[in-house]
Amino acid sequence: MIYFKKTELIRCFRENKSDRCAECRLTQAVKQLAYGIEDNVEALVNNVLDPVRRAYNKPIRVTSGFRCPIHNSYVKGATNSQHVKGEAADIQAVGLTGSDLGLENLEIAKIIVKLGVYDQLLLEDVPTGSIEPRWIHVSYKRQGPNRKEIIKKIWGKSGYQKLSALDMKQLTDY
Repeated sequence: MIYFKKTELIRCFRENKSDRCAECRLTQAVKQLAYGIEDNVEALVNNVLDPVRRAYNKPIRVTSGFRCPIHNSYVKGATNSQHVKGEAADIQAVGLTGSDLGLENLEIAKIIVKLGVYDQLLLEDVPTGSIEPRWIHVSYKRQGPNRKEIIKKIWGKSGYQKLSALDMKQLTDY
């Protein structure tokens, strides 16, 4: 773990009770995480996030990492979310808004695809007719095969959809 700290990816459990996750109100210390969570977080950082950050050469913000089931429910995450296992992070470029943020997030997504080490790459809240996400969900499985699945969620619509051939060309056009 070079560019990221566990505290960026594990916010539901903190050492200090007064500095706990605002969503779930849990007060457990890091040492009480379920078996394997910390190992999954480290694998995600070492295999995906750190290499992407190195290649991007700019800061990347983690907006969500591990989420306990209560926190995951609060944010309406999928019940089988990889966030609950410590296998996923939502990330985005730092210090940008609007279309500038979308363009930079697309650059980050292109790097993830180019490096080729991920389970899922979800382009989140993409404007209609675009693949420039407001944020990126990326996951990595330490055990078992990684699917290398890429899908997008259109802003204001429910559900995810596969990328078109044109979308894929844009994403793999380095």
